[in-house]
Amino acid sequence: MRTNQAPLLEVKNLRVEFPTRRGTLVAVDDVSFSIAPGEVLGVVGESGAGKSLTGAAIIGLLEPPGRVAGGEIRLEGERIDRLPYEQMRRVRGKKIGAIFQDPLTSLNPLFTIGRQLTETILTHIDLSQTQARDRAIELLMEVGIPAADKRIDHYPHQFSGGMRQRVVIALALAANPKLIVADEPTTALDVSIQAQIIALLKKLCRDHGTAVMLVTHDMGVIAETADRVAVMYAGRIAEIGPVREVVKNPRHPYTVGLMGSIPTIGHDAERLTQIDGSMPRLTAIPRGCAFNPRCPHVAERCRTERPDLIDTGATEAACWRHADIRAAAAAE
Repeated sequence: MRTNQAPLLEVKNLRVEFPTRRGTLVAVDDVSFSIAPGEVLGVVGESGAGKSLTGAAIIGLLEPPGRVAGGEIRLEGERIDRLPYEQMRRVRGKKIGAIFQDPLTSLNPLFTIGRQLTETILTHIDLSQTQARDRAIELLMEVGIPAADKRIDHYPHQFSGGMRQRVVIALALAANPKLIVADEPTTALDVSIQAQIIALLKKLCRDHGTAVMLVTHDMGVIAETADRVAVMYAGRIAEIGPVREVVKNPRHPYTVGLMGSIPTIGHDAERLTQIDGSMPRLTAIPRGCAFNPRCPHVAERCRTERPDLIDTGATEAACWRHADIRAAAAAE
């Protein structure tokens, strides 16, 4: 990770809304973070926390009627959240690559992977057809497809799930993007293939200086891959900081619950931590801190005032009682 460089991606006060007949639902509320070149930022949280919508807003693929209703998204200092569709489409291929959970939705079953790769390359880079095919073979080799010069003429159904995901990563890399948004890229894969995909993402960051926003609900993947992690809850960031600090010394009670729910080797515990209740629906987000109905440390202020991210030393946490939580953890 290169921390001394200016951020490649800056998201400031992002707000994503869904207008409905019953009113406007706020799905992402005042979210801010940055990613440096060569850095992996993990974004983690329960289903419905807003992490995939944040990624979709960045790459300009929000499903209507969803819309960016506030804030800014800057890539290399340039605002991209207000670009016309065609301009954003060019940015999406050339500067931002995307990797989605199901590779079958990213690949056209009617075309060979070679045709799909070369078309993507030719759209964004000025090369001849032969040069584009050579680059496509190089990309397939880089992502670990064996016999790439032969497999380039195969169709998506002729690849296993793990190999298809490698092809999707090759597609995302086709135009040498500065940023990759990876939305649950390992969820549909078995554990051994997950490890290979994680190693591949880390290699890309190291070799190319690519920044990665890794959206997942799997803290194991985050711990293995990311430099920093943002924990989301009910459309907001609950805690953000270096992975080691967030995993070992969480300051937000939601993060404490998430970490406590993960079994650890060599630690004999009769029961894992359980977070009672469930995340509120967008139509019923409570006043104050959205986590307060489920929080074991709730105080009166938590029910009336919504905390912004507070500097807690090693991380930032949106919690009025972060110092008490830290002291309680130290006493255990």
